[in-house]
Amino acid sequence: MTTMTARERILRAIHHQEADRIPMLDYPWSGTLARWYREGLPAGANWQEYFGFDRVVEIGFDNSPRYEYKVLESNERYRIETSNWGQTKKVFNEMDSTPEVLDCYYNTPERWEEAKARMWADLDSRIPFDLFKQNYDTWRANGEFIRLGFWFGFDVTHAHMVGTETLLMAMYDDPEWVKDMFDTYLSIDIAIADRLWEAGYRFDAVNWPDDMGYKGSPFFSTDMYRDLLKPFHKRAVDWAHNHGCVVELHSCGFIQPLVPDLVEIGVDCLNPLEVKAGMDPVYLKKTFGDKLAFRGGINAQIWDQPELVRTEMERLIPMLKEGGGYIFASDHSIPNSVSFENMKMISELAHKLGTY
Repeated sequence: MTTMTARERILRAIHHQEADRIPMLDYPWSGTLARWYREGLPAGANWQEYFGFDRVVEIGFDNSPRYEYKVLESNERYRIETSNWGQTKKVFNEMDSTPEVLDCYYNTPERWEEAKARMWADLDSRIPFDLFKQNYDTWRANGEFIRLGFWFGFDVTHAHMVGTETLLMAMYDDPEWVKDMFDTYLSIDIAIADRLWEAGYRFDAVNWPDDMGYKGSPFFSTDMYRDLLKPFHKRAVDWAHNHGCVVELHSCGFIQPLVPDLVEIGVDCLNPLEVKAGMDPVYLKKTFGDKLAFRGGINAQIWDQPELVRTEMERLIPMLKEGGGYIFASDHSIPNSVSFENMKMISELAHKLGTY
């Protein structure tokens, strides 16, 4: 079979068709990439090209309330800053560390009304027209896979705006407020996407991150998902399909109970299949593999252990790639425990096992 472009290869996988090989899409942490350059990745080299991973064009935009960014405190260990979503965070200077949320300004229905007005203000300034004008023809000429990123749902609401505890309580006590937040984020996404589309620009996929689970369980019941969040997921899927785009949903944690609903509304591809949280790639492929494509499912916690990750890849990839429908990746992203030599082994094995 002749070598395909990234666009051809990814679309075939998502449409459950075999290609020249399985697509390979992943994201190293910044500390991981720095480590690879120290350990042998040639200076200036693109890691995706070096390891033979597929490249995609990722288009995002800012639908935040554009709260003023300020650094309130700074020292050698951390800085305390306000975000465009109105959160105050302690951001640690160590590479690949996780910020600590200290406060959320938009954490009441009254302040939400203020945020909503700011989010709809000056919509034209949020649209990346210049990026498309400068690059779109080149992307298409190079066979790039163009993926438009929406930003809405449970994840952005709890993790970036109102806070986890506030949102989970509101899902019980004030569901109409929750629906209004989900609706506003998505409506702005669609308004921006419509304007890009009307200008003549086309996308291959729409994707969005909406982490709905933690270890062993979703954050909420299936009934609550169906009542509060599923209608907005379906609206996003419908927009994408009506415009000829495939849909990929990123959702960390254990969300297996929600997968039948994701299939029902038409999600085309699910990632990252976080096995360390309890997701079972074998069960998912056998149960939903004719309707849903998958990306991920290779436990990132063992990528620093060559024999373990080799065994896992040899167990899973031949089964997951059968009949198309699989994109190789870790079950989240590539941590800085993964050496340059390990990554070379992993990428070479993925190419070997992923060839049709």
